[in-house]
Order: sequence, then C-alpha cells, then structure tokens
Amino acid sequence: MSGTENDLTRILNVLNQSSTLVNHLGLSDSITLEGLLNLVVSSVVGIVPGSCAVLYLYDANRETFVLESRAAAGERLVRPGFEPAFPRPQGLGWRAVNRQRRVLLEEEPDLELPLHRQREGATTGAAFPLIVARRVVGVLYVYLYEPRSFTPIELFALENFANQAAMAVYHARQAERAREAIWRRDEELIRLRRAGLLISSRPRLEDTLETILKMALEVTNAEYGSFRLVDASGKYLLPSVVIGKSIHSQEAEKLPIDAGSVTGWVALHRQPLCIPDVTEDPWARMYSPLDPGLEIRAELAVPLIGASGRVEGVLNLESPNPGTFTDEDSRLVQALANQAVIAIQEVKLLDALQDLTEKLLTEPCPKVLHHLVLVACHLLNAATAAIWLLEGESLRLAASLEGHQHVDLLPLNSSLIGRAVLHREVIISTNLPEEAWFFRPELARQQGWQRALIVPLIEHHQSAKAIGAFAVYSTQQDPGHFIESDWDKKVLTILARYAVLAVESAERQEAIRVAHERQMLSETFAALGDVAANLLHQMNNKIGIIPVKIESIQEKSRAILEKDAYLARNLEEIKETTRNALNALRESLILLHPMQPGPVSILACVQGALRSITMPSEIEVSLVNLEKLPWVVASEPNLRLVFQNLIENACEVLGGKGKIEIAGHTEGQWVEVRVSDNGPGIPSEIQDRIFELHFSNHKPSHIGFGLWWVKTLITRLGGSVKVRSHPLQGTSFYLRLPVASEDKEGGSEA
Repeated sequence: MSGTENDLTRILNVLNQSSTLVNHLGLSDSITLEGLLNLVVSSVVGIVPGSCAVLYLYDANRETFVLESRAAAGERLVRPGFEPAFPRPQGLGWRAVNRQRRVLLEEEPDLELPLHRQREGATTGAAFPLIVARRVVGVLYVYLYEPRSFTPIELFALENFANQAAMAVYHARQAERAREAIWRRDEELIRLRRAGLLISSRPRLEDTLETILKMALEVTNAEYGSFRLVDASGKYLLPSVVIGKSIHSQEAEKLPIDAGSVTGWVALHRQPLCIPDVTEDPWARMYSPLDPGLEIRAELAVPLIGASGRVEGVLNLESPNPGTFTDEDSRLVQALANQAVIAIQEVKLLDALQDLTEKLLTEPCPKVLHHLVLVACHLLNAATAAIWLLEGESLRLAASLEGHQHVDLLPLNSSLIGRAVLHREVIISTNLPEEAWFFRPELARQQGWQRALIVPLIEHHQSAKAIGAFAVYSTQQDPGHFIESDWDKKVLTILARYAVLAVESAERQEAIRVAHERQMLSETFAALGDVAANLLHQMNNKIGIIPVKIESIQEKSRAILEKDAYLARNLEEIKETTRNALNALRESLILLHPMQPGPVSILACVQGALRSITMPSEIEVSLVNLEKLPWVVASEPNLRLVFQNLIENACEVLGGKGKIEIAGHTEGQWVEVRVSDNGPGIPSEIQDRIFELHFSNHKPSHIGFGLWWVKTLITRLGGSVKVRSHPLQGTSFYLRLPVASEDKEGGSEA
C-alpha cells in the first residue's frame, strides 16, 4: 500500500471515529459545550498529524467571536501564564466568516501568519467556517509546522469534519440553551415563590415592591429599574420605588399616561415593551431617563394590570447595553409584575377595610354605606355602585355614587337585584341592556352600563337572611372586565359584609337608644306617678272640700237661696265645675301611672278617638284595612288618646277642609298604622324637632306637648313612631306596634 493510501486510510479512520463521537456527543444532553470543542480540535490534530488546531464560537447576532469559547490542541509554545492571541481583524477567521467558505493563507497574498504562530514555527494556516443553515456558528483554525501545503485529501477531510462539527456545535448549544432555560425556569419559580411570600411578610408596600424590583434586576442583568404607580386621578404615573447603580437625580415628576413616554405608552396600551435600543426611532422621541446623566440603550417595561382590568402602574427596567433583554426576560418580569399587582391590591383592600372599620365606629349608617359605594368603585374599577335594603316586598336605594341615576324602589320579585336577595347568591350579568330581569333596561342604555356584579347582603345571625344587595356596574369604555375575576367577587363580598355590619350596628344602636329611652321613661313615669298620686290627694283635700262646703251653705241658707235665684244658680255651677275639674284631673293624672298592656283592637281605638272628636263637616275621614289587622299589645285608653291627638292635629293643619286616611298593614310580628292628611306638610327644617317637648313652631296647635306625648306613649308600649312629610303632599305619621300573641275581643284598661 502506498504512502498516500496509508494517509487516506488513517484520515478516514480518524474522521470516522471522531465524527461518530462528535455526532454522539453533540446530541447528548450530558456533554458540555466546552468538552465538545476540545474534542473537535483534538480530532483535527489526529486528521493532520503535527498540526495545531484552534476553535472559536461565533455570535452571528452580535457579529463577534466568543473569545471565552477558545479551544486549542497541538500548540507548541503553551506554558504557564500563556495568554493566547485572539482573531485579528480582517484575518483568516474574519475572511472565512464573511466569505462563508474555507480560507487558505497561501491564497491570501496580503496576509501573513500571526507573529506568535511564526515564533512557534508554523509555516502556513487555514480557516474553516462552521456553518449551519447559512449561519456561521464558529471558525476552525488549522496551522502546519512543516514546509508544505495542505494536501487535497487533508482539505477535503477538514471541510467534511468542519461541517459535522458545525452540526454538533449547533446541537450542543441548543442543549445548553435548553439546560439554561430549565435552570432559568427553576430560578423563576423560586423567585416567584419568594415574591409570593413577600406579599404577606412585608409590612409596607414600598418594601415589597423594592424587593420584587431587585429580583427583576438580578434575573435580567439590568442596572436600573423603577415602579411607577397610577395616581388617584388615573391620569398620571408617579415614581414609587427606584433602584440604580449611579442614579443621582431621579426624575420625580409625574408622567402622563399617554404615548409621550415609554412607560406612559405601556400604561395606555396595557402592553409590555421590550426595546433593544432606545436611541432608535420611534423610541428615541419617547424615552424619559431616570437620570439625565445616564446613557441608556435597552429598556423593558411591563404594565401592572389588576384583577379588575385596571392598570395599577408600570414596572420598568433599563440597561446601558443594547439588546440586553430577551423575550424570556419579558415573560419573567411579567410574572413578577403579577406578584406586585397582588401586593398593591391587597394593600389597597387592607387600607380600605381599616378606614371602614374606623367609620363603622364613628359614622352613622348612611355615611358608611355611601363610603362603601365609593370604595367598591375604586377597588373594582367600576363606573358606579349602589346598595339596596329590603323593605317589605320592595328594595329601597340606600346609597349610590353621585352623578349616576338609580331606581329608588325596586320590586323584590321582578328585578335582578331582587333575585340576588331571594336566592342569596352572587349574580353576574355581561349585557345589562338585554338582561331580562333588569328592572329598567332603558336606564342601563342611558347610563351606558354593560356589566354588573351583584352580591346579596347576608345577616350574620344563624338565620342568615338577605337584607339587601350590593351591586357594581361597569361601562363598555371601562378597561378590563371586573366580573371575570374571583378577586372582584371576593372584594365585593367583603364590602357587603361591612354593609351588613353597618346596618346591624345601626339597628343595635337604635335598640339600645330605645331601651335606654324606655328605661328613662319608666323611671320618669314612676316618679310622675308618685307626684300624680300626691297631687290628686292634695287636690282632693284642698278643692274637693268646695262642693261639700257649698252643699252645707245650700242646706243652711235654703230660704235665702229660694229668694235669690242668681246666687243659687252660681253656687250650683261652682259645685259642678269643681267636681268636673277634679274628674278631669283624675282622668288625666291616671295616664301617668304604670300601664298594664294587653291585646287591643286598632279599629276600636280609632273609632273611640273619632267619637270623642267633633269633626268639621268638610273633612273626610277614611279607614283602610283596619278591620283586618291583628290585635296589638297596648293600653286601650292610651292608644285611643294617641289617635285622638293625631286626628286633632290633622284637622287643625287642614283648616277644617281636606282628607284624612288611617290605614294599616302587617309586617311579620309588627302592625304599622299610617295616619295621613293632604295638608300643606311640615317644613323639612323642623321635622326632626316636632316630637320635642313644648315645640310648637310658634303656632297655636297641638304640635308640641301632644306629639311628644304620642311618641312617649308609643315608646312605652314597645313601639315606634316616625313622620314623613312633603310640601304640598301632606303629612303621614307611621305608628309601629307589636302583634299580640293571642287575639281576643275587647281591650285592656289602664
């Protein structure tokens, strides 16, 4: 066998073995890229004995050699402290990259061997590009130390091996990227878990955002970062947390949410931006630096979008190096942004609940309900909100956002709000104008309402009855869909619980007030009873003797009185007047003694009151449904006096002409009686004072001691009284009394 044939056989054997091993290693997940490169250069030295092989990877995106990837075999002057020379500009390697084919030194008359290769004793060299899909992934340098050229067989073998090595390098780099991606995912999960723990462990929102921002900087290799949060108006972004290596003058002014800046654009369009170079158009016109002295090239900005769809702010990262951020960085930062949003939302909710707790202790129920409406709109990004409370078979509007029209009374059995109350369940509607159960679809179209989330107000007692509903509405113009998030249901349910607490607290306070008032009345009337008994005794002793003295005079002076008719008549009138006065005093003072309530007929008391009043001929009195009412717990003479007082007041304000209606209905264990007139009504500024003792509005009327007495008697009976009056629509008094446990005819006397 000739020498050429021996060389060919040897080359083929080495090429076959090394190629098999290279392909196997290139496709293996266990080999490192560094090990593969060393294998390639070692195989080249086996193909061309006595040669030197050097391999560099090439980054086609950055158009540069990856210097730290250098692998070499067969070098002659390697010694401790040896610092290798790197590819020369426009040298063999660069020409191989640009031409995408092999380059031989002997074919390039303008090139010489590098000086360090000449000192080694090299005589010639060649560069072979490693190409995959027309992209250079590396360059293989081969140098000879013999005074000869590369043989055709060597060049053919090296080119084939370079092609196989290129595929192996490509697969090895893919495997390395996959391993790096897995590592990054693991790191991402770890960081996200840490971010999740931060939400519950950091006392201040700024601390949580700062820690999340540090994570984002660390994982993306960014040098600067900031959180900008949306202000109360929803129109501007304010800096909250800023981190940077050399930031000296932070731009603290607010940025409008518009296309005038990168962060404003991200907030406006609700989309992340990954900008390789901010000095290029159109970003150069929009970029606002954290510090005017910084030279920033790459930027990554991610919107903070809450569960209700509202933008809470922007997370922004910056780097002085172009192309710093990747799509993988963007995905990871978006995940961290989600954690920041959770922290922001929870802090807002906790702040709102703390404020509500204080208001529950200090504010009346109507103000608390109105504040709840404002909080719901703010937390859920809703256009408007309203609270309805159950009243019989209707729902009364208790609170709503100003500037939006709502129905004051809704039917319980034929409205969307009513369904939430009746079924005690959350109701969601995505198209209110077409909702069959919505009571006023034209109102939804007029106000632009599109979606609704309705939560029933459930009592905290064991009965767990629904006492109303809390609803929020959004329009088509509102960003996001608040009803699509379980967070929104959770928030509105929590706010609904506070609404129930406000109502129950008001009821308890009213019960305490009534009980205190009843106790004070009992004590007052007990004292008045003693005074009345003593007064009646004294009057009997002082005045009761007058009729006795007159009778004695009449007996002893009968002859004189027979002659003087005037004297006789006046003595008789004095005697009768005295007796009548004592009887009237006795009847009045007896009302001050403790009552013994029992079953009483409302109809009988009203009829008794009407019989005791001389009604003007032009006043029409109508009784509605009184005969169907159950008996109530009361004292008949006292209750009769109540109706007498109210009817006399109505006659007076009517001026002898008009209508009086007395109607009643049952509500559970209560009977409510309404005494109405169609008079001029009571001015709103004095309606809260008419039940005060001796209040008279400067007119000779029964408003004063009479209405104070009405409220006093009804309160003593365990009931309540209230007034509603409108100008030109008359006045209505509502008496509320408990139903008697056993109905029977007749009433009880005091």
